[in-house]
Amino acid sequence: MKIILSILIIISLQMCSQIKQPENPKTMENFTTKNNPYYSRTDRTKLSVPNSEWKKILSPDLYAVAREADTERPFTGKYNKFDELGEYYCAVCGNHLFRSDSKFSSTCGWPSFFEADKEGVAYNRDTKYGMERIEVVCKRCDSHLGHVFNDGPPPTGTRYCMNSVSLEFVGDSEKK
Repeated sequence: MKIILSILIIISLQMCSQIKQPENPKTMENFTTKNNPYYSRTDRTKLSVPNSEWKKILSPDLYAVAREADTERPFTGKYNKFDELGEYYCAVCGNHLFRSDSKFSSTCGWPSFFEADKEGVAYNRDTKYGMERIEVVCKRCDSHLGHVFNDGPPPTGTRYCMNSVSLEFVGDSEKK
């Protein structure tokens, strides 16, 4: 029994040491925006683009999360431990979603915000996996961003738990 327990502990430690480290957001460039004719940080016109078109434009990781409601692994996203001042936009269409001063450290493994741009997000009921949750989607392109929960900090009491891959950050120092 002790041998089996020792083997399990060794395997667990080995698995933990292989977790992918998040990439530095400052050095990452969103190549999706370059080839995306629908991307705009100023146009809020509702988009109606079929998934077959999005699949040609988006990276496989972004497509899986944004269009198929997949979820990135916890603690691996580029914005999980990131605290610069600026704005967060939809990585698919460029729609404004969050301001960095509403971001907080929730220790849930994904970037968390207590307030969203009311014109930037919409909500859907999500009953997948036997759970009752509220999905957060981009109001412009209907891309999956994450979920919202009622266990956040004041002043709103909400926690927007977002996938980093669905977000694009523009720092205040980058705006001109």
